[in-house]
Amino acid sequence: MKTHHSFHRSFLCITASFVPATLLGLLCFGAFPARGEGVPKFQPNPNVGPGDVIVRGRLGGNIFGFEVDPNGTEGLLCEAVGNPDGTVTAAVETFDQATGKIIRVLNQSNTQDDFIAWSVAGSIGLFEHEHVKGIFNIRRTFHIIDPLAVNKVNGRWTPPIGSKQIVNQVKAALDGSPNVAVYALSVSTGVNPVVFSSNISDNTFGPAIEITDLNFTTEAPPIIAFDPIRNQAILGHDKPSPFIEPPLVGFVDLATGSFEVRTGLGLGVINGVAVDSEDGILCTDTSFDSAAQFYDLSDFSGISVLLPGADPQTSTASGLDIEFDPINKLFLIAQEFSHGSLTDGSSILVYDLAGNLVESINRLNFQGGFNVFPVHITLNPSRRMGFVNGPDLTTAIQSFNY
Repeated sequence: MKTHHSFHRSFLCITASFVPATLLGLLCFGAFPARGEGVPKFQPNPNVGPGDVIVRGRLGGNIFGFEVDPNGTEGLLCEAVGNPDGTVTAAVETFDQATGKIIRVLNQSNTQDDFIAWSVAGSIGLFEHEHVKGIFNIRRTFHIIDPLAVNKVNGRWTPPIGSKQIVNQVKAALDGSPNVAVYALSVSTGVNPVVFSSNISDNTFGPAIEITDLNFTTEAPPIIAFDPIRNQAILGHDKPSPFIEPPLVGFVDLATGSFEVRTGLGLGVINGVAVDSEDGILCTDTSFDSAAQFYDLSDFSGISVLLPGADPQTSTASGLDIEFDPINKLFLIAQEFSHGSLTDGSSILVYDLAGNLVESINRLNFQGGFNVFPVHITLNPSRRMGFVNGPDLTTAIQSFNY
């Protein structure tokens, strides 16, 4: 299997013995509205826990992206299998959220090509086709399934990027619209990455805004979230430094291109970012101190709370991807090692808007092995269910209820 471009944020697991526990404690407090004040009361789900739906591609290959329709019953995934003769069998498929069964193979190739599932926004699926024409010569095109339930590729999406930029992240608006924010990574030292908004149904785009701040263009790309009410992309990144420092958070106005940078709470790399656009709450997580942060977007006041199992001597309790449920007003954080334990599987931690841990979904497994794509959560909020990598990190996804 050839190497694909990656938006992977590697899991940082280093000792913190030289960071005083008192400093870690100070970094876990801040100004924020009273915990629970004005926050919707959490309604427990009697079916909480790992689900019994396991999804595997029809080919049994490595999964290159997956999403579910938050307003429907289907999901989208892409997969690929390397063949002994050096070719790749790759496919785009839809699946049933209730059973995990593959509904239809929408596209398939048996060359060197690959497909990548990027998003389901407004019930419209978006995927990329990487057509390999030669060494270092890949033609990338983007296609939509509108709506996903038709199980048929029926449109094109033509983002405003050049041959030296590749789509790295696509974030849906979570408001039922087909609007997304996109981060396109530079694959050339002479070209900057860009962010822009798009309506994938109409194939329309906002201005492509270059990211020129060196704090956001060094090392791994930032993780982004889309705040459609304020029409901004929010970028979470590590602060380039030989020392472990608080991270940086960038705010890009998707209409004007203005770029504002704030120093965040916590320590180390930001592995996940999600936003409640309606209530103006931003959630991030940081790798080194195994913490999650909750900010009020009106003034960037906030708190940093240690995740279950956080220990100043290790980073094994760190969070990864964060997704937001706009119906039940919950942030879900993927924790690769449950409560920091290397032997107890994985968890999804559920927080309310005030940063209170309301639930931990244990007995999942999204650890071990190498995956081109990072651990990812996708949600159907109306059904209080979602999917995440596992029990095989690369070839399956597993359901859960929250």
